[in-house]
Amino acid sequence: MTSFKRGLAQRMMFGQTVLGAAALAIAGFTAPAIADTPKDALVMAWQFDDIVSLDPAEIFELSGAEYSAQVYDRLVHFDVNDVSKIEGEAAESWTVSPDGKTFTFKIRDGIAFHSGNPLTANDVAWSFARAVKMNKGPAFILTQFGLTPDNVEQMVRATDPRTLVFTTDKAYAPTFVLYCLTADVGSIVDSKLVKSKEKDGDFGTGWLKTNSAGSGPFMLKQWKASELLTFDANPKYWRGAPKLKRVLIRHIPEPATQRLLLEKGDVDVARNLKPEQFEPLKSSDAIRLVQAPKGTLWYLSLNQKNATLAKPEVREAFKYLVDYDGMAGTIMNGIGAVHQAFLPKGFLGAVNDNPYKYDPAKAKELLAKAGYPDGFTVSMDVRNTNPTQDMAQAIQASAAKAGVKIEIIPGDGKQVLTKYRARNHELMIQQWGADYQDPNSNADTFASNPDNGDNAKSKPLAWRNAWDIPELTKKTAAAVEERDSAKRARMYEELQRSVLADSPFVIMFQQTEMVAERKTVSGLVWGPSFDTNYYWKAEKK
Repeated sequence: MTSFKRGLAQRMMFGQTVLGAAALAIAGFTAPAIADTPKDALVMAWQFDDIVSLDPAEIFELSGAEYSAQVYDRLVHFDVNDVSKIEGEAAESWTVSPDGKTFTFKIRDGIAFHSGNPLTANDVAWSFARAVKMNKGPAFILTQFGLTPDNVEQMVRATDPRTLVFTTDKAYAPTFVLYCLTADVGSIVDSKLVKSKEKDGDFGTGWLKTNSAGSGPFMLKQWKASELLTFDANPKYWRGAPKLKRVLIRHIPEPATQRLLLEKGDVDVARNLKPEQFEPLKSSDAIRLVQAPKGTLWYLSLNQKNATLAKPEVREAFKYLVDYDGMAGTIMNGIGAVHQAFLPKGFLGAVNDNPYKYDPAKAKELLAKAGYPDGFTVSMDVRNTNPTQDMAQAIQASAAKAGVKIEIIPGDGKQVLTKYRARNHELMIQQWGADYQDPNSNADTFASNPDNGDNAKSKPLAWRNAWDIPELTKKTAAAVEERDSAKRARMYEELQRSVLADSPFVIMFQQTEMVAERKTVSGLVWGPSFDTNYYWKAEKK
């Protein structure tokens, strides 16, 4: 046996036979009997190689969003069973001024950070100011209200330890403001602790990238990128201590390994199984399948810096080169439904039209008009995870029927995102999850690009794909200021149809998360977004 094959065999043996016990040992647990996880711990298999930082002022990835939901409180949240209901979290109540520009929050008494420091309005104001001044990816969620590094301390201020005043530059739909404050960037950090970790004016981010400073139900114990994420329960959580003492999450990219570990009892939850694995599990006495529709979209994007991909006929052709129905019945069966508009079902103004079908003849006709009767060659970057790789191969095969040759470039989550954010790709398959439940969350990224320059301050998805759209950008800005819900919905319907007709985005599916749980586990909440997946109420029997 060659050294390569021997190493591969050893890795496969590790993943399939002793991974569960090894994972527990790494986390500091003593493994009980084989095929049995600790009664006081939740053990999960999941792909989370997209996590770049654990700092909520930087988190802009799906897995990072789920992490922050376990560790941090925010001012408000929405009911996962009825997203139209916005409820208080750290804020017990709030009022809106008659002119619609001033939100006054009363902070709940008795909340403590993991350090023991009390959570006050000063911590909220500092957390928001910190995010604005750092100006990382998610900062735009706050800066869109006119907050700048120079004025944020005047526009977001604590008038006393229990009162926070949040002022916007103009009147917006009140629900839009509140939904934005449910986003990860609205997480409240322990200002006293983080300030003590500052180095050279970095706002403590060097430390907070790999540590936590929250008040949520869990405390970070350890993070090893693309390997391990562990939490300890916060016994003094203000809504009641979690029933499980620990959560251990292992990065397991192989669906087959996840399933094997689940069936053996080495993990309690598997998050990334393939559709063909669902049917055998439906008859299991030990495992249940849980479906959770998500406001997350799968899409293919075309970088407009590429002169070929920038031709309108080529953009349109790609919308006929995807076999939506074929993938929906196989690769995405049970984990995604065909959806081609940028607003997911359930959002105000969502369009549920799916006008495009796989039609290589139509695509070939459009390519000929663009000057490519024999097609062309292009590269496509993809995460080396499930189902992205399978989707890439399916698109590669379907595009070839029209003469488009696609070179697939796989990479881990960090590699692919870094390339995408630098606009160095040609084609890219990605997921997009709404940052907050308001329609502007997606409109502002798919249909707005205020500055298409390489050094732009705002870098939405339209910018990442160099799509210069001044008129759509104006319409998107107008929609967010409309306070009449019916009018606002119509504005978003128009925006979606414009993007459907002429954009570098081939939006394909709306995700349904399919989670496999052992029946000994109950109480896990799988919400409409990854930051509404909650472990807090989980228990085991």
